[in-house]
Amino acid sequence: MHLFYTPEITGPNYTLSPDESRHCLKVLRLSVGDKIFLTDGKGSLFECIIISDGSQCEVEVVDIIENYDKRNYKLTMAVSPTKSNDRYELFLEKSTEIGIDNIIPVLCFNSERRNVNKERYEKVITSAVKQSIKTIHPLITELTSFKDVVTMPFSGEKYIAHCRESTEKKLFKERVEAQKDIFILIGPEGDFTEEEISLAKDNGFKEISLGTTRLRVETAAIIACHTVAFINQ
Repeated sequence: MHLFYTPEITGPNYTLSPDESRHCLKVLRLSVGDKIFLTDGKGSLFECIIISDGSQCEVEVVDIIENYDKRNYKLTMAVSPTKSNDRYELFLEKSTEIGIDNIIPVLCFNSERRNVNKERYEKVITSAVKQSIKTIHPLITELTSFKDVVTMPFSGEKYIAHCRESTEKKLFKERVEAQKDIFILIGPEGDFTEEEISLAKDNGFKEISLGTTRLRVETAAIIACHTVAFINQ
């Protein structure tokens, strides 16, 4: 299956962007009559036939499958950017493959990276969507302060993962519930400060542990994402 990301598709005919046309016609060497699939990134899968393979690729939509990646939960994760950009991009890629809806790069007191390239991150996510045949394209925000993140409205379950000692902290796999919208905070290499944890708790976040091993930021984020997906199978 050849999948292309086309967020502005309306149908019944559609012309791929220059970049997607080039990939379809020059790299994959597809031509008139070949079948391809498009996604709007909002859950719909469009089955299409190529009807023109000139300078740009034009297709005809022959079938639409709505809610192709239907899930009974929505997952939002606020993850502090890692010092190594490659490691953060690994999290973006793998969480997209597993299933996530919203990603917030969060600026914490101990964050080593204090700027992000949102355009680059969106390209990583788009590539992962197409590679894994997903029809949900996660939304990613600009770098956002910790205070703004923990005080934003959210009606689901909220969790903060950290490595500090706490009598209130429980294993995530024992605390998370299926079929509920979830918001998870993952801190920087130096962890959240006590003040940040306290502020999160004051705003309804529950403390969680992802196990006894000290994990890298991207590993912790991927494990948390997979745990939510596993609980909802």
